Amino acid sequence: MHAVEIVIFALWALFWLGWLAASFGNKPGRSGLTRGMGARVVFSVVIIVLFRLHAFRGRSLISDPWLLGIGLALFLAGLGLALWARVNIGRNWGTPMSQKSDPVLVKAGPYSVIRHPIYSGIILASIGTAMAVSPYWLIPTALLGTYFVYSAFMEERFMSERFPEAYPEYKRSTKMLIPFVF
Repeated sequence: MHAVEIVIFALWALFWLGWLAASFGNKPGRSGLTRGMGARVVFSVVIIVLFRLHAFRGRSLISDPWLLGIGLALFLAGLGLALWARVNIGRNWGTPMSQKSDPVLVKAGPYSVIRHPIYSGIILASIGTAMAVSPYWLIPTALLGTYFVYSAFMEERFMSERFPEAYPEYKRSTKMLIPFVF
């Protein structure tokens, strides 16, 4: 296992543990947990099967130092974006497709450019992981990306209903997931 792989897996573990710990101070609301349960189950099964097949270790398919470096940089940029967005959204954060009581339209920090920067950051970190660790990571990245795009569209519908005057203008001035593109 390369040092880059160890760093990436250790940072993923810290990221998700910190994410879980930070979730305890959120506003109450209706969770989208049950709506996306099927996608979560499929994603989890794919990850478990890939781990059981040892798809993520012992196959050092990535040995190009440039690819390792670019992958690590994308991974760090993605986690950084997700964390920055999480700090800016504060107590309004929730699981995908959550509906918070008394929501606030957050437009500061990364939200001034991207409407769903947490999703963007996690997808970018996953792509970086695939580049630095193993192309097998593209499988969960594609599943996760599909789930996040679906979640973003569902959340946009809710936000348009909740903020009928402010949200359309916000949508016109920002992109959904990729700055200046989409």
